[in-house]
Amino acid sequence: MSSSFSDRLLGRVRLTGLLGLAAPILAVVFAAIVTSIILLLNGSQPIEAFSSLLSYSATPRTQAVIINTAVTYYISALAVAIGFRMNLFNIGVDGQYRLAALVAAAVGGAVVLPAPLHVGLIMVVAIAVGGLWASIAALLKTRRGVSEVISTIMLNAIATGLGAWLLTPERLAVPVAGSNNIGTKPIPPSGQFPGLALISGTPLKVYGMIVVAVLLAIGYYVLLNWTRFGFNLRATGRSESAAVASGVNVKKMVLATMILSGAVAGLVGMPQLLGASYSYSLDFPPGLGFTGIAIALMGRNNPIGIAVGALLWSFLDNSSVILDFNSVPTEIVLIMQGTIVLSVIVAYELVHRYRQVAEQRRVSRELSAGKSPEMEGAAA
Repeated sequence: MSSSFSDRLLGRVRLTGLLGLAAPILAVVFAAIVTSIILLLNGSQPIEAFSSLLSYSATPRTQAVIINTAVTYYISALAVAIGFRMNLFNIGVDGQYRLAALVAAAVGGAVVLPAPLHVGLIMVVAIAVGGLWASIAALLKTRRGVSEVISTIMLNAIATGLGAWLLTPERLAVPVAGSNNIGTKPIPPSGQFPGLALISGTPLKVYGMIVVAVLLAIGYYVLLNWTRFGFNLRATGRSESAAVASGVNVKKMVLATMILSGAVAGLVGMPQLLGASYSYSLDFPPGLGFTGIAIALMGRNNPIGIAVGALLWSFLDNSSVILDFNSVPTEIVLIMQGTIVLSVIVAYELVHRYRQVAEQRRVSRELSAGKSPEMEGAAA
């Protein structure tokens, strides 16, 4: 390979990397500008508002809370991203994780096992329930052609009703001590996932489930990029007709992908259940599945991009409480989050089009100079 060709190839790789970084940076900058304009219209000072967010997030306790929330967001976004990579829109993560957490909490509170086995049993139950609930939408799509968007939305509503029916004193619920709340029987210490003292200056520990989240990220990357299943999944997502022509059983891929997405969704409630509440009660965090959709879009279904998006989303969610003390409406954070998601989508599309134009111009220049890029690369 000639040195000139190597230099040009290295230059293209660097350009691709820079363009990949440019999209999220432009999106955040644009969101900050839009938010600043809205703050000014509201009579607030943008610099003071942003400074208060940063200063509040610098405290050790807030940093631990941000990481803990980001762990939950990350698992939720990863569950969504698995479907997205195959053009499957698993809108049902919200129902899958709540039903999985409820059943897993009930099982965890009803048995006593050695610590590793107890934690493992709870997580296996959550994975199984999430996967089974997602399989309903998968079967409806593969057997009857029902859109997974419609079926998963309806299954969210059914999961909510089923959870409300199960979480009653006649079935799985018991009174929560010191409150009017009800929840499942508390999980004993053997079934609790110990936290990690990663942030100094605060007794609050980071969820031990952060280790599971990292393992899920590695598994997600390896599965998609280094296995035949991952190749078939991505190929089907890009072109279903081409996948069929190459021998891929699309129906089996839809079924397997939806079940896998639901299985990961079953773990979304585990950081809270095994690391904080140890019981599924009426105030168990809702809406995490829909947050995962936004973060998966922000991160472009990339495990590193999703991690950055989860941290950013968690930072905005947990730091917004300080805005009330500065007479700034906390709804400004919702506006910023929505603007970031829309801006990221638009920015990536603009970068993608710029990259295509730049590549077309490069090929035109080389052709006009009497060179063939393909021939040059083959000769090298």
